[in-house]
Amino acid sequence: MTVWYAMLLGLVQGLTEFLPVSSSGHLVLMQKVLGLDTQASMFFDTMLHLGTLVAVFAVFYKQVWEMLRRPLQKKVGLLLIATAVTVVIALLFEDFIEQSFGGALLGVEFLITAAILFLNERLAHGKKTIEHMRPLEAAGVGLMQAISILPAVSRSGATIAGSRFFGLKKEDAAEFSFLLSIPAILGSVVLQVPDVLESGVSNEPWGAILAGALVAAVSGYFAVRFMLRLIVKKNLLGFAWYVTALGVLVLLDQLVFRVFF
Repeated sequence: MTVWYAMLLGLVQGLTEFLPVSSSGHLVLMQKVLGLDTQASMFFDTMLHLGTLVAVFAVFYKQVWEMLRRPLQKKVGLLLIATAVTVVIALLFEDFIEQSFGGALLGVEFLITAAILFLNERLAHGKKTIEHMRPLEAAGVGLMQAISILPAVSRSGATIAGSRFFGLKKEDAAEFSFLLSIPAILGSVVLQVPDVLESGVSNEPWGAILAGALVAAVSGYFAVRFMLRLIVKKNLLGFAWYVTALGVLVLLDQLVFRVFF
């Protein structure tokens, strides 16, 4: 693995993890289009996720510290409920989710992301804060996050839209979504640890891996900042049209041209 290759994947991971376009979907698409083996190193994948986790901590350090200082507050409970729903559904559909990363449904999944984003702009007009969110509504956001486990369904797009569907105002929907990414990313890292330990890390290209993780952290930080401003001042329609076009192109290749799929 070269440094440039690692930095490219780090940039894709960092940007698309928090933009509503799906990081996993783009990595799978890169693998198909460019012939890159994005699964070559489980340890590298883990480090990229840690990089994006650092980005969230850097932006929301005040909120994270407040939740650590007062772990019995309502916000923590809501995040735990949403996470628990996601975990249960992920376990129930584990085999299907694993198969989906082969890319067979990639085009359809990008279009699902587009539909979620379009519905967000059409239906979401909530004004509530996180403190006024009900447990059942948090569970609904957890369900939306579970859908986004599919590689080309955006986690940030699904959870922001889900939070808005259940009445949160834009700022609070974005905050809840990005805070919810902490247990989601941390959980994915923990699940990868046994495989990383089994494969070993002594022969890994540490320079390239650290470069990729650094790029993922920096790009992720700016992606979160960008999204927070965009959600409040603008809308997500541009991303909706982008993933619509992407989904159509992928579907055309899967069903007609068969160049990459």
